[in-house]
Amino acid sequence: MITILKKGISEEQSREASNQVREVVEGILQGITDHGDTHVREMSAKLDNWSPPSFRLSDDEIQACIDSLSESTLHDIKFAQEQVKNFARIQLDSMKNVEVETRPGVVLGHKHIPMNSVGCYIPGGKYPLVASAHMSVATAKVAGVKRVIACAPPFNGKPMPAIVATMALAGADEIYCFGGVQAVGAMAIGTETIAPVDMIVGPGNAYVAEAKRQLFGRVGIDLLAGPTETLIIADDIGCDPEMAATDLLGQAEHGVNSPAILLTNSEVFAKETVIEVERQLETLETAKIAGQAWRDYGQVILCDTYEEMLQVADDLAFEHVQVMTKDPEYFLNNMTNFGALFLGPETNVSYGDKVIGTNHTLPTNKAARYTGGLWVGKFIKTCTYQRVSKEATVEIGEYCSRLCDLEGFAGHKAQADLRVKRYGSN
Repeated sequence: MITILKKGISEEQSREASNQVREVVEGILQGITDHGDTHVREMSAKLDNWSPPSFRLSDDEIQACIDSLSESTLHDIKFAQEQVKNFARIQLDSMKNVEVETRPGVVLGHKHIPMNSVGCYIPGGKYPLVASAHMSVATAKVAGVKRVIACAPPFNGKPMPAIVATMALAGADEIYCFGGVQAVGAMAIGTETIAPVDMIVGPGNAYVAEAKRQLFGRVGIDLLAGPTETLIIADDIGCDPEMAATDLLGQAEHGVNSPAILLTNSEVFAKETVIEVERQLETLETAKIAGQAWRDYGQVILCDTYEEMLQVADDLAFEHVQVMTKDPEYFLNNMTNFGALFLGPETNVSYGDKVIGTNHTLPTNKAARYTGGLWVGKFIKTCTYQRVSKEATVEIGEYCSRLCDLEGFAGHKAQADLRVKRYGSN
């Protein structure tokens, strides 16, 4: 039996919040479409109190950010970036061009072609998410994208040096300091000073995610990523209340609307974890955010069996799924809906967020039912081509002619008939 021991806010409350976000985003994007740089600057001044002479950073400004960091900080950034690049290169190596003769004289193939331009959004208003620059900029460059532009909001009234340095080290061709919907909109729509891109990637808050949703079609997007979701699947054999509580709050601190759910088959363990969460909130530096997220969006779900836990987990289709049970491999082998799995108590979501090498831009809001997260392949188009000999076009053309006639496509049929006539007489 599946029992919910702790519920979050209602779906109706959540929908009301989403409606408000949609209206705000529509207004900002329309303003950028109509007024370009002027509206971007107005929104930046209003929302971030930020209106520099130029949003694009000069080479000197970028170098000053790099020079302001300690050698140890730069070493850590480079270490994390290399892990991300290395795994992206491994993924790229798995993608092969194909060309094969499927019938005598019929050659079919596909090519993997990197996109020409990509805009990378790096969140940084509340927390300077340095790691997001690795995940987007570095991965795009490994994929072979020619023009990669990146932007992040100001932090404490100026460009955040660590984010800027990370963008530069990752290979960004243009670096901007502005944030939110105005940044995403400017990259996608284009302005007098910013050439538009073909695709927007990167995580963000609910407004950024909604902006990407509204812009999809005008440009490509990686996925709708945000707010952060975390599911802890645990029992009293593979985990303990301290670890479960730490990992729940470790992701709840992302934002006040970040769901964190404990899924377990032990009622005692569940109740002890809830107590431990409250204890840790007394000393956690980010307790104001994490505590509200836990109160409003946190849940505890009790099941009797692994099979029920699997059912609930797949139905939730959460972004992050951390498995700390006596048999984590069961969930690896059987789960179908998740953004990323973290198996065993030795690992955790923070590793994936910051340094281990897998990408932290992952599907949320049940999108894991139909897509995985950001990876090198998201920056590449797989495009097909075909080549047919004179002899083969007669055989294929006769089939095509009859099938076109079946569907009533006279023009299509004429294409096939012309080739059968022209090359069949040879």
